[in-house]
Amino acid sequence: MQNTNLQDVLSHIDPSQLDYQEWCNVGMALKLEGYTADVWEQWSARDPGRYHAGECFRKWNSFHGNDTPVTAGTIVQYAINQGWSPAGEGYEIGWDESIGSSKDRDLKVIKEGWLEVQDIPQPPKKMDGAKELIRYLSILFEQSENVGYVTESYLNEDGRYVPTKGAYDRTAGQLIQALSTCKGDIGSVLGDYKKEAGAWIRFNPLDGKGVKNENVTEFRYALVESDTLDLSKQYSLMKELQLPIAIMVHSGGKSIHAIVRIDAQNYDEYRKRVDYLYSVCQKNGMQLDRQNRNPSRLSRLPGVYRKDKPQYIIAENIGCENFLAWKEYIESINDNLPDSENLGEALKNLPPLAPELIKGVLRKGHKMLISGPSKAGKSFALIELCIAIAEGGDWIGMPCSEGTVMYVNLELDRASCLNRFAEVYRILQIKDPHPENIEIWNLRGSSTPMDKLAPKLIRRASKKNFTAIIIDPIYKVITGDENSADQMSLFCNQFDKICTELNCAVIYCHHHSKGKQGQKSSMDRASGSGVFARDPDALLDMIELEVPLSSREELVHRVTREVCLKWIKMCVSNWEDKVSQDDVCSHVAMMTACNTLLSPQTVKVMMNELTPLQEAARRKTGWRIEGILREFEPMSPRYAWFEYPIHKVDESDMLKTLCANGEKKRGDIDKAREARKSNAAKKRLSKREEIENALLLANGGDPVGVKELADYMDARPDTVRKWLRENGYAIDKQTGNIVEVEVDEK
Repeated sequence: MQNTNLQDVLSHIDPSQLDYQEWCNVGMALKLEGYTADVWEQWSARDPGRYHAGECFRKWNSFHGNDTPVTAGTIVQYAINQGWSPAGEGYEIGWDESIGSSKDRDLKVIKEGWLEVQDIPQPPKKMDGAKELIRYLSILFEQSENVGYVTESYLNEDGRYVPTKGAYDRTAGQLIQALSTCKGDIGSVLGDYKKEAGAWIRFNPLDGKGVKNENVTEFRYALVESDTLDLSKQYSLMKELQLPIAIMVHSGGKSIHAIVRIDAQNYDEYRKRVDYLYSVCQKNGMQLDRQNRNPSRLSRLPGVYRKDKPQYIIAENIGCENFLAWKEYIESINDNLPDSENLGEALKNLPPLAPELIKGVLRKGHKMLISGPSKAGKSFALIELCIAIAEGGDWIGMPCSEGTVMYVNLELDRASCLNRFAEVYRILQIKDPHPENIEIWNLRGSSTPMDKLAPKLIRRASKKNFTAIIIDPIYKVITGDENSADQMSLFCNQFDKICTELNCAVIYCHHHSKGKQGQKSSMDRASGSGVFARDPDALLDMIELEVPLSSREELVHRVTREVCLKWIKMCVSNWEDKVSQDDVCSHVAMMTACNTLLSPQTVKVMMNELTPLQEAARRKTGWRIEGILREFEPMSPRYAWFEYPIHKVDESDMLKTLCANGEKKRGDIDKAREARKSNAAKKRLSKREEIENALLLANGGDPVGVKELADYMDARPDTVRKWLRENGYAIDKQTGNIVEVEVDEK
């Protein structure tokens, strides 16, 4: 894991709180990440109860790796589970997690000093052990499920009573039946226990063949236990956290055993859910024994005594209904969403708007999408924008505020990218340039999906106060189906997170869909879901215009006139007396003037300059840039020529008269409208003639009503009434007959 010192992370992990497999995982991760066995050995020595000198070195040689290696992330997760906070270190997050927000990661529910401590329910004055245990079994087990329990124990070398393997071959139904007839003598059913030690029970059902994790048949419950807090505080914390507790048992000692609903489908899901459960408890002040995470773990059996104190049921079925409901509750409290605010109060002290980054188009901290066809020079346009922001200059005719910018290059190799910046800077000929205001992050060949890239980008960019982040292009980092609104909404959320965390603008580009773009609105041209167009605060769409041969030749003639005039001014004194205003407007006349007034050698040098400019004029493409803006009034289209490698504003207004492929010209639209009007008039005349004939024939020339006419024309009366209104007829209110009225022939 880059930029993470695993030895520092290890210092936040208590090895005594890990089971054997987790201890091995730490060693495997250290070896994979290039650390030595000595690091593992020194850390393991912090657990004197299990540490054996040299064991780490012997085990180290057996780690050969596999297809799914244990990585540094496992060590980081163990540290987080034990209460460590990354404090800015990078780690990959999920779609819905808030990047960089300690509030979400802490999963804090209970505010410091605000816990109302409640007294624990007292044990019954005369405890009926059999009834307590029957109640316990009835809540946690099905009748046919095997139950593991232990009544035998022994003193270990530390002077503590330790349970044996115990029994596991009887079902809950069998135990309940036996307990119902034992007259309160639990020992006659389970076997006698030592009152100094108490007795234990396994809270998940077993297969009747053993008591290990692999013998668990349903991953239904987990144990939450803490012996570092006062009992009343433990009880109050568990209730305040709304833990989905099936049953809560007083251990007869200094802890409460809460059997919490997990309801996992398999062991992998069980581990994830229990890790989440323990993390929440840990963040809210409960130091848990992490060895209790195993699904086959023993808990205290209710209905017996431990020394002189009873092990009894404190509560049942409290908190949330199930694990998913509880997780939703926890995350709803930690959703990191702002509170609502009263408009009346807000209007008294309006916050200032974010400053404009691109005048009239984009504010700092907002998002902008640039869409255009492939090979349209979008990358050059973004490089020009980088430079415009770095220098506080204009970008395609739009003024930009000066600031620092990070350009995330996902497509070009490093050399090509840097040379493009150098070439654009050279052509722009900026006096006293500030390239130090631009940071380039070259990721070609190293890019990752956006949900993985975003936190890494935030971590790097947070060290500098960037005004804008430019990502080019996004197709390299799209996760999911770009035509799925749901998936693209999640994808675009990553840009919101970058904006929010870094307080900077995010600008990114995307390609057009297939087809003739002139037949679509600018909002519909970007490929994929409409989310791309709706999500950003500003959408600038670049569409290529079809430049006819005559217009392209005019460009060549114009550059010819400009170069010729420049050389005549440089080389000919009193040139105005020798070149007329009409000559200046003719490329032919200007070439003739050059050949006449300049020396052959000078003409040759001039042609060396002119010829490539003429070729460039023939190659350059014309573009219309349309904007859809959320924060500003509608933007008038910008017109620009792409003269490799930069875009230049069209000062001649030539491009305003041109159309994109598939787009109709203004004159064609007017002609089509007139044709529609003419066709409509013809249809009206045809229907009028039809009505006239029907009126003559429907009733032998006598007056006709709507019903008779409808029958004759085989149409509904309502339809006939409509035809009559449209073609100059009315219905006499007294007679009900159809009469002709004056018709406006227009």
